Amino acid sequence: MIKLLIVDDSVFSQKVTASILRKYVEEPDIQFAADGWEGLKKYKELRPDYVFADLLMPGLDGQSLIRLIQEFDPSANIVVVSADVQNHVREEIEKLHILTFINKPFTDEKARIICNIMKEKDNGKP
Repeated sequence: MIKLLIVDDSVFSQKVTASILRKYVEEPDIQFAADGWEGLKKYKELRPDYVFADLLMPGLDGQSLIRLIQEFDPSANIVVVSADVQNHVREEIEKLHILTFINKPFTDEKARIICNIMKEKDNGKP
């Protein structure tokens, strides 16, 4: 079973992302975090296979969360799903060696792209 952690301060976005991922990932174990600090704590506890992180969150923002997760686990698989589409922000985030940066809204088409990346990375597991 593949473990996914969705870190987003919007419960609506959490539900949409999870609902769409369930269409393309067989029996995922999906956990949620409402901000970066909770996301970091859950990452350390759960060691998910993939993290789906928003950038714009109160408290610990997504960019800081990515850095802290990578300090803890340099091999972490992180997908950014964010409404922040400014070029300089995207460039900074991509320098952090994430799997990919997806613009909100999260859609079926975007989920298929991510799931293909996950399958390639995991040799066809999802």
